[in-house]
Amino acid sequence: MDSQEMIELCKRHTLYTWSATDRVDPLPITRAEGVYLYGPDGQRWLDFNSQLMSVNIGHSHPRVVAAIQRQASQLIYTFPGSATEIRARLGQRLASLVPGDINTFFFTLSGAEANENAIKVARQYTGRPKILARYRSYHGATNATMQLTGDPRRIPNEPGMPGVVHVMDPWPYTFSWGDDEEEITKNNLTYLEEIIQYEGPDSIAAMFIETVTGTNGILPPPKGYLQGLRALLDRYSILLVCDEVMAGFGRTGKLFAFQHGGIVPDIVTMAKGLTSSYIPLGAVGLRDPIAAHFRDHVFWGGLTYNSHALCLGTALEAIDVLIDEGLIDNAARLQPVMQSHMRRLQAKHPSVKGSRCIGLFGMVDTHLWRYNETHPAMGAFGRFLRDNGLFTFVRWGSFMCNPPLCITEEQLAEGFEILDRGLALVDEALDAR
Repeated sequence: MDSQEMIELCKRHTLYTWSATDRVDPLPITRAEGVYLYGPDGQRWLDFNSQLMSVNIGHSHPRVVAAIQRQASQLIYTFPGSATEIRARLGQRLASLVPGDINTFFFTLSGAEANENAIKVARQYTGRPKILARYRSYHGATNATMQLTGDPRRIPNEPGMPGVVHVMDPWPYTFSWGDDEEEITKNNLTYLEEIIQYEGPDSIAAMFIETVTGTNGILPPPKGYLQGLRALLDRYSILLVCDEVMAGFGRTGKLFAFQHGGIVPDIVTMAKGLTSSYIPLGAVGLRDPIAAHFRDHVFWGGLTYNSHALCLGTALEAIDVLIDEGLIDNAARLQPVMQSHMRRLQAKHPSVKGSRCIGLFGMVDTHLWRYNETHPAMGAFGRFLRDNGLFTFVRWGSFMCNPPLCITEEQLAEGFEILDRGLALVDEALDAR
């Protein structure tokens, strides 16, 4: 098919996420390799968002493609109550890699499913009904995780699962907790403790956080926050669940983002980079005391595709590629390079308000930013990027900088050169206001 036929048939017969179908302008993709996407009519785009912040090792890595083929030739699927060699090997591999005493894993098909099952684990283990979550969070689009989510996509899906209590983040959209990171941490945790007391500590099973807030800002936690939060929740026997679906598997320059804070959560959820999205897979990791509980008590949860052999075989090789090829170190090494490009954009373009990144997890904000609103200039900016060979996400008045972790300095510069040219459109819109 050419681009036009591909787009027309997809829009005629399929439904797109978070969109009215008639307003969708999908990217026609026929293949992908390394950090590039290719279209049917000779198009090429630099993938500056790893699709959904998920293709961490880059596209079509031959080792992972071969592993998928190898697993498909051996064993594709068995029912969840079976034991398989690939299930044994991936569980053992993750136990050796995930910090602390997180040694037991429940396999799902997505990050949303992982968070759904983490809710079940937390409630069944503690016997408590309530869950704390933050307003600048995104935890998935299934029924329960949509209610965990704090961002505006939650609202059209309400009411959903009861028992979620949303709290303000250390980095709210407009309000500030203080003038420096230490003050911000102190004030936000003081507020959080008061909320816990209002809700009744004995009624709260867990608090879910994106260790680094993803879609809603790419916000690393302020200094001391993770340690302070860990101590606060421990004081009330509330579990800490770190959602590492976006931030995990090297994206921040460490295997998991919670390692930057020197803590270990009670439960960690993961997906995306677990297989680099080559095949769907998510997982819930449990600390030993929680896993021990379910050795004697039934875990009331189940999935047809739990521990799907083809998915597990893909994950094992994707993890090995990530580590063997030094991609986590590359993300850490390129963090200051990306920061330098971002500073250059801010110095040159009056429309650029600020930026931040941790590893290769970054975002740039413009002065056209408004909560849950998109300025027409940002749409024009997004079209310019696409027409000039760059794929990334433009949301509200910000844009993402989350390339595959295999990107080189030269390819990073290529992406920022296109962004540089495109920001002239945003500058013009700012001047016209």
